[in-house]
Amino acid sequence: MAAFERGGVSIHYVVEGSGPAILLIHGFASSLHGNWRAPGILGALADAGRQVVALDCRGHGKSSKPHDPRAYAGAAMADDAIALLDHLTLREVDLMGYSMGGWIAASLLVNHATRFRSVILSGVGDEVLAGALPRARSEAIANALEGKGGASSAAATARAFRAFAEQQKNDLAALAALQRAARHRVDTEKLGQVDKPVMVLVGEGDTLVGKAEKLAAAIPGARHVRVPGDHLTAVLTPEFKRAVESFLAGYSPAIARPGGS
Repeated sequence: MAAFERGGVSIHYVVEGSGPAILLIHGFASSLHGNWRAPGILGALADAGRQVVALDCRGHGKSSKPHDPRAYAGAAMADDAIALLDHLTLREVDLMGYSMGGWIAASLLVNHATRFRSVILSGVGDEVLAGALPRARSEAIANALEGKGGASSAAATARAFRAFAEQQKNDLAALAALQRAARHRVDTEKLGQVDKPVMVLVGEGDTLVGKAEKLAAAIPGARHVRVPGDHLTAVLTPEFKRAVESFLAGYSPAIARPGGS
């Protein structure tokens, strides 16, 4: 198992394939396996002639799972991604994040733009333009993960997050700590200064994140692509893989491996 340590937290990661490198950052309560390997995205990118780097974010997968919100505060999770690139001596890569990973990718895009050739913001919508998710939503999710919560619509959504987290065999206390953390806000004014190729990729039926047209419009030259599926199923569709491969082909040409799919 490959891992490195940052500030007492062990971060698990994988590196597969060869060619132009791409960093993948998964969503909340998922993992590099659940978000990227199981749907076949990691393998497809490696077969297409890319070096695929994917990490388990702190609190997830095989990485450390602190129960203290301070472990997730500020830009801790984005900084883990940069530390991984430094650990692997990768100066510039492509980047794709999904859901929570999309938020992290947006933060990386505006704060560490020189480290990325292109960026795919997937599973996120116009709410990114607010800079952060509503505090009440994060509290509701944390309460649900701790077995608390009422009968409101917000609580119902939060319970759905808990059900998914349990299905994925997560450490619920660690995820609750993440939701209670005072995390770094995305500086959305800097999105208008982006000069990198960006694709905003969402499922047509993703009611969790809603529309993404305004987010794409806020980033100069960004491509807005919709594929079939909702928040959980969009990454499983062949259209998602094709959209990613098509976008990357324009900015990081790769040579497919013999026998690759």
